[in-house]
Amino acid sequence: MNRRQCLSLAALAALAPSWAHADDAWPAKNVRLLVPFAAGGTSDILGRLIAERLQASLKQTVIVENRAGAGGVIGADAAAKSPPDGYTLLLGTIASHAINPALQPKMPYNAAKDFAPIILLGSISNVLLVGTDQPYKTVKDLIAAAKAKPDGIAFASAGQGSSQHMSGELFKLLAGADLSHIPYKGSAPAIQDVIAHQIPCSFETVTVALPHIQAGKVRALAVTSAQRSAALPQVPTMQEAGVPDFDVSSWQAMYAPAGTPPAIVARLNREIEKILALPDVKAKLDALGLVHTANTPEQFAEFGRKEMAKWAQVVKDGKVKPE
Repeated sequence: MNRRQCLSLAALAALAPSWAHADDAWPAKNVRLLVPFAAGGTSDILGRLIAERLQASLKQTVIVENRAGAGGVIGADAAAKSPPDGYTLLLGTIASHAINPALQPKMPYNAAKDFAPIILLGSISNVLLVGTDQPYKTVKDLIAAAKAKPDGIAFASAGQGSSQHMSGELFKLLAGADLSHIPYKGSAPAIQDVIAHQIPCSFETVTVALPHIQAGKVRALAVTSAQRSAALPQVPTMQEAGVPDFDVSSWQAMYAPAGTPPAIVARLNREIEKILALPDVKAKLDALGLVHTANTPEQFAEFGRKEMAKWAQVVKDGKVKPE
């Protein structure tokens, strides 16, 4: 090899991406995990579960910081505007990265461009609930009643832009049933009003609904996912109950700010996959009703693109407006 070739190789090496060995020195300090919802909810429980195990594998403290508000938008925006150095992560959801971008005309961040997808943590089915005072025993009963009423039937959700809200909007589209959306400030007050017979029905996550179903306080008519929920094996899917093509799951995922070195993203994907495969973690995921399938950052990115397109179409077809 002559001198000119050696110099050329040296120049190419100097131009090589700085991220090629970025994970060798990372992390050298605490990592921050932003959870864009209040403490105690599914996202918070999941975030803390992963953070506890992740700091053992990374050998650095992982600090969970709750930044609640606007359906996950406030926390997601804070993550999007953080340095892309691997020291800020976000536990994003269907609300922050698929529904609100489709529903809100002015978002402070671009869900498709401002984040580096790391891993899809899992999905949780929603369930259509009715109060025990209601005469509806099946989904078809509810559809028939909604069609017969001039103003339809009211349904509760955990809030505008939530997966529960959009489950109702998709139900209206696919079933041709006129339902009126009543948004609440969270799952707890919504389901309590169904229990108290203040509102006929609601869509809720299996995680929140399960104890109330088991206690006989509400009646489950169908789950919204394409497959039955392991937590509610006796409850049919919407498709089985007569609403074709219905498939909604509330998903949770891990993101970093766009521009985070790919080597760090890849390492986080590997570490979190290992965590999710641990027997005690799997047991806790089952208790949350969360279903995880191993995935790469590229596979998750493709899933995210499909979800954004899906909910943009539902918002358009259903003429759903911000409330």
